Parts: sequence; C-alpha cells; structure tokens
Amino acid sequence: MQSTPKLNIGDAARASGVTAKMIRHYESIGLVKAPHRTGAGYRLYGEQDVRVLQFIHRGRALGFSLDQIRDLLALWEDKRRASADVRAMALAHIAELDRKIAEMAAMRRTLESLAASCHGDDRSDCPILDDLATH
Repeated sequence: MQSTPKLNIGDAARASGVTAKMIRHYESIGLVKAPHRTGAGYRLYGEQDVRVLQFIHRGRALGFSLDQIRDLLALWEDKRRASADVRAMALAHIAELDRKIAEMAAMRRTLESLAASCHGDDRSDCPILDDLATH
C-alpha cells in the first residue's frame, strides 16, 4: 500500500533522478500512472511513485527503450512472474548492445583510417570529405 502522496513534481524529480519534464512525458504516454492532484491541480507523488520513476531511470541508464521498460515494469509489478522472462529480456538486450558495439567499433575503425589519411594542414583536399561525398 502506498503512503499518502506528499511530494510535488520537483521533489519527485530530485528523489528519482528523472526531470519533471520527463515525469510529465512518462505520464502522457501512460508509462507511469497519473498522480494524485491537489485541489489546485498540482501533482503529488508518493514513495511507490518515486520507486517506479527510479526503476525507469535505471532502465534508461542501462539502455532499455521505453517499450522495454514498460514490459519490465509489468514484470516487476507481477508477483507471479517467472524470472526466466526477465532474464530473456536482459539477454536479448545484451545481444542488441553487442550488435551496436560492433557497429560502432567498425565506424571508429573507418574514421581512424580516414583521419590518418587526412593531412590536417592548409591543403583543401580532404579524404574524409571525399569519402562522405562518395559513399
């Protein structure tokens, strides 16, 4: 059971590491539940709301997409979940990270080669620009 909401959006942002703008965005896309509101319409957040925001913040820091985080949140909230489902998501994400790392390493090697072939002086000819223009 959640305690009585006490934190305004700024306090919830500070406590969770998520900006107020992103909290509103997550609410607008249904990633987080609409918070309680004061009579004047101000958002009020409780401890569980902050925990959810921290979960999202950590998920984003690990590179999960918002759709993946939505799925992970559903698993987190489902006490009957199988940890195998969570592990499968993590392993799939690791495979995607490995693919991206390999892609970026190839880009880096190409750029290193291009930079090494560029004289970097007052000459106007530049293999880097030539490569960009022809590929």
